[in-house]
Amino acid sequence: QRLAETPAGAAREARALDGPVALKAVVPGLLEKSGAGAVRLGLAGPRAVRQAAEELQAALRAAGHAPVGFLVQRMAPPGVELTVGVVHDRQFGPVLACGAGGAAADVAVRLTPLTATDAAEMIAALRARGPLAEAPGTSTRDTAALADVLLRVSALAEDLPAVAELDLNPVVVLDTGATIVDARLRVEPAAPPLPLGARRR
Repeated sequence: QRLAETPAGAAREARALDGPVALKAVVPGLLEKSGAGAVRLGLAGPRAVRQAAEELQAALRAAGHAPVGFLVQRMAPPGVELTVGVVHDRQFGPVLACGAGGAAADVAVRLTPLTATDAAEMIAALRARGPLAEAPGTSTRDTAALADVLLRVSALAEDLPAVAELDLNPVVVLDTGATIVDARLRVEPAAPPLPLGARRR
């Protein structure tokens, strides 16, 4: 992915990425870009990217927003789209979730720190009753890569208690590997972490 300040710059970055791209307007304070119409997907070629950037810029300014640039990202290959997130609970410590969102049956939840067994159990639950089970060609999805994402997020939450909330959405699980398309992070002053034995399960 590459950042650009202007529509013309976004077009240059798209040429350098050489393939279909996603274009996201960078607007301070605007977190839900899709809902605000600040995202365009599957743009092919610099001309299409520049035109889309100009349209996004005009529409956002008309809506009272002040875009400061554009993020140009190579389009992720198709795969199973999941969310992976962690939130710091004062009683339980960091709580990690993985799933499709929405109905509770589509989400697996564990307390950190995660072990490899915990990650495998979360993925098995999604295979049994969630998005991985529903996807065509599920057996070829790289669940080891998804487990690696879960373990890394768990380690981040344990090592950086100032991370109050982290949302990776979507995480695209591919036949080989996994791609994190978008991430949101909230930090706040952290209280001293509870010792592991004091956390309630």
